Amino acid sequence: MTAFLLVPGTFTGGWIWDRVAELLERAGETVHPVTLTGLGEVADPAGTTPDLTTHIEDLVRIIDGVDTAETEVVLVGHDYGILPVLGAAAVRPDRVTRIVNLDAGLPQDGEPALAIEPDPAVRELAASLSADPSNGPGARVVRPPSAEEWRRRAGSADLSAEDLELLARRAVPHPADSLVQPLPRTGAARGIPYTGVLASGNGSTLDLVESLVSMGEPRVRTLTRPEVTLVEIPTGHWPMLSAPAEVADLLRRAVAGEGHRIGARAGSPLHLGPFLLDVPERERERDGRVDLYYPDAETPRACVESPAVLFVHGGPVDRDARPTPRDWPSFAGYGRFVASQGAVAAVLDHRLYGLGDYPAAAEDLAEAVERVRADPRVDGERIALWFFSAGSLLSADWLAAPPSFLRCVAATYPMLAPLPNWPRIDGRFRPVDAVGAAGPLPFVLSRVEKERTEIDATVEEFLLAAKGTDLRLEVIPVPGARHGFEAVDHTEPARRAVRQAVRAVLGHLEA
Repeated sequence: MTAFLLVPGTFTGGWIWDRVAELLERAGETVHPVTLTGLGEVADPAGTTPDLTTHIEDLVRIIDGVDTAETEVVLVGHDYGILPVLGAAAVRPDRVTRIVNLDAGLPQDGEPALAIEPDPAVRELAASLSADPSNGPGARVVRPPSAEEWRRRAGSADLSAEDLELLARRAVPHPADSLVQPLPRTGAARGIPYTGVLASGNGSTLDLVESLVSMGEPRVRTLTRPEVTLVEIPTGHWPMLSAPAEVADLLRRAVAGEGHRIGARAGSPLHLGPFLLDVPERERERDGRVDLYYPDAETPRACVESPAVLFVHGGPVDRDARPTPRDWPSFAGYGRFVASQGAVAAVLDHRLYGLGDYPAAAEDLAEAVERVRADPRVDGERIALWFFSAGSLLSADWLAAPPSFLRCVAATYPMLAPLPNWPRIDGRFRPVDAVGAAGPLPFVLSRVEKERTEIDATVEEFLLAAKGTDLRLEVIPVPGARHGFEAVDHTEPARRAVRQAVRAVLGHLEA
């Protein structure tokens, strides 16, 4: 037999698992839907301050109470619930036979729940409540979303009106201390069989994970360990509500070890592959967050004051990632190539470390623009901004109110609206909404043929929004190419597309 401990996330209790629990029990399994301390519908005694340690202890008590004849103890964590699951597994590694991560993040030892919390408002509120010593235990809670906020939360699109009403009616405040206390650094849970359930309706797919692994994304390296299997479920962030039969079935299959395995990639991450154009090495100057590449004096296009192209990488990028984007071969390659054509090239390292960091990245970009314009070798009235991937959301500020010195915007495999599964991001960062205010600004869009479906949908939305506007849009197709093609698709059509895009951008700087 198997004993399933079903652990809920923020604002919810064991009731969230009712449908899945009933199906598992019908199949003869033992099920323990867990309501963590502080998240019951009846208030806990005054003076209690539940934290992550409290919630780990909740699970350890249940594990210890399971009949030892039930040799299979499976811990299932949804959302925040994955942290107490990992903590309890580290305390009782000899009793836990499998961990199941149900569309939760990938917290690392020493990290708090806020490291994987997608909602910036929850992160900020929990941190401030817990840090303020004047807040008593009863005040250190994060209030649950309203009915309308539940509807707008990432991953809720496939919930019925009844499910949304259930969440709004039964959700309770979540103890802030549990969100800021870090997961213990023991490593004892490593080696326990682990199944990751990816909710494709919430943007998590096997293709995405494999892409992140190929890029060397540090957080997903844990998914390449031999004890890890992955499965997809075609629903949003609340599969226990939207697809309970599928969840019950995959939990039973997970016990059998079914699922897809991703091996660690040998060699350098794909994004560190060489640039697709053979461009000679060139000296660069580092100025704060910006690397500057200057044209040779004898270059035909060069003059005393040259136009400048500022390259803006995508992300989020792990803050500890090395090398940083300006040292990636593709961005250095773009910088050298543009400089060889007679313009100053600037490559920016900005602070897009998480989805809540767009305002900080926008500040870095605005500062970099002013730095570049102030350079005595740059004609400050002839500037182009070139965005990549999710960094393209930063173009919205410049489309909404383009300054006179901005002669062109370019975007390569861009994301032009936040993805549906993302947390709410400031409406300021939606190029699809800003395009109507851009006027006759030139916009050079390089569109790869093999783009991820969810990203290409934002490009389609942008193209539709641009119809009927004055935007001078040029779309450059990149046949057969993938996202990040400069490092992985060294084909002649891809090379032609890069040369064509550079010519178009420099042409607008000379006009």
